[in-house]
Amino acid sequence: MLRCVIAAAVIALSTASALANSHGGGGAAPPPKTETPPSPAKVILTKQGPKLVDLKGMTLYTYERDTTGKTSNCNDKCTESWVPLPATADAKAVGDFTVISRNDGSKMWAYRYRPLYTSPADKAPGEANGIATTLQWRIARPED
Repeated sequence: MLRCVIAAAVIALSTASALANSHGGGGAAPPPKTETPPSPAKVILTKQGPKLVDLKGMTLYTYERDTTGKTSNCNDKCTESWVPLPATADAKAVGDFTVISRNDGSKMWAYRYRPLYTSPADKAPGEANGIATTLQWRIARPED
């Protein structure tokens, strides 16, 4: 009986400090986790090699006339065939992805300072029908 009382006292004392600290240890609480903003795109492997796709799996493209890395040269009617990968007004750069401002004041994503676009010619994730329309557009690849 005395053993049960002693065991109960030891358990109570050890759990009391864990409950008081809310993290089970005797030291300082761990630092709060800082959330890394999500990447606007991901890399998938295809028969033609790795390529970038948006979060819905749609192929991303770059435009050869986008040379400065700070602006997009696909504006107005061009955006009917090539849709800029939109970024929210408060989006911040993450890894190799940066945010650039467009002529109309909206924001879009760029990869290694190359603006990213999708093509309405692609109807399903993974398709790459956009490159069939012109040679000035390339599939965005992580090694670019």
